[in-house]
Formats: sequence, C-alpha cells, structure tokens
Amino acid sequence: MVNEFQRPRLENWFQNNGCVQIIISNFVKNQKIIHLKLSREIKTGLIVLMGIVCVIFGFSFLKSNSFFGDDLTLYAVYSDVGGLQSGTSVSINGKNVGTVNAIKFKDTSGNLLVTFTVNRDLEFSKNSTVELYDTGLIGGKGLRINPIFDGNSIASRDTLLTSTKASLSEVADQKLSPILEKFESALTDADSVMLNVNAVLDKKAKRDLRQAIGDLSILMGDLKGASNSLNKLLKTNEGKLNNSLSNFEELTSNFAKLSDSLNNAGLGRTLASLEATMNNFNSIMAKIDNGDGTLGKLMKDEALYNNLNNASRELDLLLQDFRLNPKRYVNVSVFGKKQKEYATPEEDPAEKIEN
Repeated sequence: MVNEFQRPRLENWFQNNGCVQIIISNFVKNQKIIHLKLSREIKTGLIVLMGIVCVIFGFSFLKSNSFFGDDLTLYAVYSDVGGLQSGTSVSINGKNVGTVNAIKFKDTSGNLLVTFTVNRDLEFSKNSTVELYDTGLIGGKGLRINPIFDGNSIASRDTLLTSTKASLSEVADQKLSPILEKFESALTDADSVMLNVNAVLDKKAKRDLRQAIGDLSILMGDLKGASNSLNKLLKTNEGKLNNSLSNFEELTSNFAKLSDSLNNAGLGRTLASLEATMNNFNSIMAKIDNGDGTLGKLMKDEALYNNLNNASRELDLLLQDFRLNPKRYVNVSVFGKKQKEYATPEEDPAEKIEN
C-alpha cells in the first residue's frame, strides 16, 4: 500500500510524465483534455498490473521462451516420457536450441504429445529424430535432436520421429534381473536343503554328531600329543639324524663318482654295441621267421621236415637191423664158406616202427 508521504510524489510523477490522460470525446464537444486526479486505488492497480507483466516476462525469460522470436514449434509423440518436465532444454549436438513447452495426452490409448520450440540457428530436415535420454545418473530426462540434412526443410508444427535411449537403470535391470532370479533360485534350493538337513538330523542324529565332534576333539588332542612326542624324539636324536644325512650325502656323492667312472670306462660304447647285437639278433630271428636260410627252412619248410623225419626213421631201422642181424652186413669167411641167404626174423623191428 502507498503511504501518505509517497502520494504527492506519485501524483506529480503521473502528471508530469503524462502517463494517464483520458480523452472524453462523447461528453466534451471541444475535445478538451481532462486531467483526472488519480485515486489511491487506481495507483495501486497500475502498480500491481506492472508487477504481473514483469513476472510474466521474467518467467518466460527463465523458460527461454520468446514472445517476439521466430522459433519453430514442433511436436513429438511418446508412449512414455519417463518423467520429462516442461521447461526441459532441447539440444542439438550438445547445444541448447530450445525448450519443452507442454506435455499432454494425445489420444485415449495413453500416448503423450510433447510440444517444444527450437530456434532457427540450424536448418535441418523434417526426417530428423528426437531422442529421449537420461541427463544424469540420478535421474532426469532431456530431448535431443539427431539432425538429418537431406534437403527436406522442417517447418513449424511438424511432428518429428521419436526414439528412446535406454537409461542406466533399465540396462542394469536387464542385466541384473537374470542374476537376481538365479540368486533367488539358489536361496530357495538352500532353504530346501536346510529343511532336508533338519528333517534328517533328528535327536539321535544330533546326539551322534555331538559325539563325533567330541571324538574328533579327542583325536586332535592325541595328534597334538604325538606331535609333541615326535618333536622331543627329533630333538633328542638330532645328532644322529645329522650323521645319517651326512652319510646319505656321502653315498649320493659316491654314486655320482661311480656314474662318472662307468661313463669314462666306455659304458656308453658297450651299451651301443649291445644294442647293435640285439638288432642283429632281431634281424636273424626275422629271417628265420620268414623262412630264409637253413634254420628258416627247417622252421618253415614242411617237406624238408618230413624228409628229415623219414631219414631219421630209416636210420633207426638200419641200426635196429644191424643190431639184430650183424652177419648181414659183416661176413668173415676163412675157408670160403658159402654165405647164407638173409631171412626176415619173426619179430622184425621195422614192422613195429612202421606200425
């Protein structure tokens, strides 16, 4: 409210500057200018009106709206704007070129019509796309135009094609959902296992388990006692163990010297000769197995074997006959006695051999 001390100043200001002059042409024929004395209510109304105008212009300035600019008004249709707010900046290649003016439902299916304005600093095609994306990790949505320059100039009130970039939370949800499902399944399986274990571990089983744990504790105590005894034994016979290790070291040294002596004595050449001999023996055995040579023929030629077998049998018959009838082969006659004809004995050994 304007106080009494400020009233003369305001009246002088309005009168000197001619801000309010009302021309009453309908009632005054001479077209006289009448200076009305401003009342307190009129002054207050003018001040409030000027304040409202300043607030409107300031709000429009903060929203980057221009009352006198030649900006393009464009539209985009989304099924879900993800929390996009009016006044959000619209960018091209990272530069702010406009703002979102309004978001409202387009039809009964729930699609949303986004109205935004952009300046004319960059001419792009109406085939460009408007992408809805996350402006930060903690939330917030923004619009950016992916410009296309194909000669089809854009005009005001055109509707652009739209696309939505998956947010970090959506990508994380897609990646983590299978893992969470597997984790829940593992917890369910673990719960089932625990229920089965509780079902198996009745009072008797729990008592046996406690007894087994007690026996294990006793066993650990016995092992500790045995370990202490072993430490005492090792400490008592430390000198003997050192001597045994020294002897073993000397033995290994002697083995090394023996190995060197055998190597210097031509053991390698002897082994090489033995290997060559074995190779020759294998070659001979292979020839015998193939039927080469005398031994091979004896081993493989059945006819030769049969001939030798027959010759041996005939020699046996000859020796038997010589033993039984020596006079048949050796005949000594001093007085020219006539030799008797050979007569086959009744039990001829040749017949027995043939049979």
